[in-house]
Amino acid sequence: MTLEAFQLDGKNALVTGSHKGLGAAMAVALARAGANVACHGRDASPARACEEIRALGRKTFYFAGDVANAQVCVALIERTVAEFGSLEILINNAGTIRRASAEEYPAEFWDQVIAVNLTSVFRLSQLAGQQMLRQGKPGKIVNIASVLSFQGGILVPAYAAAKGGVAQLTKAFSNEWAAKGINVNAIAPGYMATDNTAALRSDAVRSRQILERIPAGRWGDPADIAGAAVFLSSAASDYVHGHVLVVDGGWLAR
Repeated sequence: MTLEAFQLDGKNALVTGSHKGLGAAMAVALARAGANVACHGRDASPARACEEIRALGRKTFYFAGDVANAQVCVALIERTVAEFGSLEILINNAGTIRRASAEEYPAEFWDQVIAVNLTSVFRLSQLAGQQMLRQGKPGKIVNIASVLSFQGGILVPAYAAAKGGVAQLTKAFSNEWAAKGINVNAIAPGYMATDNTAALRSDAVRSRQILERIPAGRWGDPADIAGAAVFLSSAASDYVHGHVLVVDGGWLAR
C-alpha cells in the first residue's frame, strides 16, 4: 500500500459540527487529502474552515442548522448532493454535552443530548447510506464516538448513553452495509481541548486528575484526530468495518 491509498481526490464529503473544534480540523484534513467538503454548524456565521478549504482549491459551502431537527438532516444531505453531485464521505461529528448530577439530571438535557448526539447520527447515516447505495459506488461513514462509549463518566449520563449508542449503531449499520461497499466506522476521541471540555480544563482539580491519567501527558488537540479521519475516509481503510478507533493519548489503556 502506498500513500495514494490515503488520497481523497474526486471525493465529496460532509462533516457535521465543523464550524470549529474537531469538526473543523477533520474538514480541513479531508480537503488537504483532496476532497470537496461541506461544512455545517449551528452558528449562523460561516465556518473559518471553509476559507481554508477554498484556499486549498476545493469546493465547499456552509450550512447552518440544528441536526436535532429531522428536516435539517434531510436538507444537509440534499444540499451536499446538489452542490457536489454526489456524496462519498459522511463524518457525523455534531454533538453537545450537558452536565448535572444523576439524581438531578433534567429531562430536557437528556432529550437534547440524545437528539443531537445519537438520533441525528442514525438519521444522517441512513440518509447518506441511501444516497451511497443509489450511487452504486463505495462510500464511507465515520461517526464520532468517545471514550465514554466505553466508560460511564461523571455528571454526563445522557452523553455517555448517546456515545455508547453511537458505537453500537456503527456496528449495526456496518453489519448490513459492509457487503454493499459502504464502510461504517467510528472514532472515539479522548479528552480533547475543545469547547466541550472547557469546564473541565478550567477546574484545576479535575484537569490535574485527567492529565495524571493520560499517558501522553497532555490534552488532545483537534489536529490529533485528523489522521484517523482521513484514514477511515480513504481507500486505505477499505477492509475496516464496524471498528471504533480510539484516539485518546492512552487514556483507556491506563
